[in-house]
Amino acid sequence: MTSVFIDGSAGTTGLRIADRLSARKDLTLIRLSEAERKEKEARREALNAADIAFLCLPDDAAREAVTLADNPRTVIIDTSTAHRVAPGWVYGLPELAGQRERIAVAKRIANPGCHATGFIVLAAPLVQAGLIPADAALSCFSLTGYSGGGKKMIAQYEDAGRDPLLAAPRMYGLSQAHKHLPEMTAMAGLSRSPVFCPVVAPYYAGMEVVLSLNGLGLEREAVEAVYAAYYTTPMIRFRRDADEAGFLSAAAYAGRDDLEITVQGQDGRLTATARFDNLGKGASGAAIQNMNLVLGLPENTGLAVGA
Repeated sequence: MTSVFIDGSAGTTGLRIADRLSARKDLTLIRLSEAERKEKEARREALNAADIAFLCLPDDAAREAVTLADNPRTVIIDTSTAHRVAPGWVYGLPELAGQRERIAVAKRIANPGCHATGFIVLAAPLVQAGLIPADAALSCFSLTGYSGGGKKMIAQYEDAGRDPLLAAPRMYGLSQAHKHLPEMTAMAGLSRSPVFCPVVAPYYAGMEVVLSLNGLGLEREAVEAVYAAYYTTPMIRFRRDADEAGFLSAAAYAGRDDLEITVQGQDGRLTATARFDNLGKGASGAAIQNMNLVLGLPENTGLAVGA
């Protein structure tokens, strides 16, 4: 039976991974007590005893955890930002061309960022198809539920006496130096970073990443054809004319682990939208999908995927 250790199991992503995996009969979880979770030697032992180790830690702690794991058999799936563009690590977005095969044999897998997932799945196929030049000046905005900010932000939003400003969407990453930008640029095949505007809103979970295709002279039919041919597995699907009576809700995929892509607008004035759960395909669901690939299982095993 496959043994799994979650280093950082008390955080939002770690808790959700643990909850999903606890229900599976093909895995056994290595658990540490509250005191042991903070002891380096206990963590070292658990990391090296595991077949699969998930790192659900801040960046510096994730880098330290990697130095503790010296068992060549242990596969590490890091959900932090620390290793997403690091040499020797495989980027854990299986739907990119050739990436599924790399993940299946990897020992070091960097789970994508939530905002980055939405941008990359929209931009990369169009860059690869030659519809978007690598040096294009792209821009996108991304709307996310507050659970993406972790326990501290969740507590802020769910506090009865919260700041009134939290009752409306709030843009952040104002310096245009958001930590997801390096992976967004590299994995989309771009030579320049997009202008990126993340927005957190007062709802728990769900994401809506919108890529502007304005000014690129693209025809809607050509863009849709690329997406329809590129995404053919259960975890990401392209849908034509998907909306809710003229609206697109960022909460439509909350509680799920798959992702939907749609195109809106007219020839020459287009947007492409990815909708998913920031805690699902944007975090824990993606991590479990990568684990399933490593184990040779159907990648949607134990995940919530729609028809």
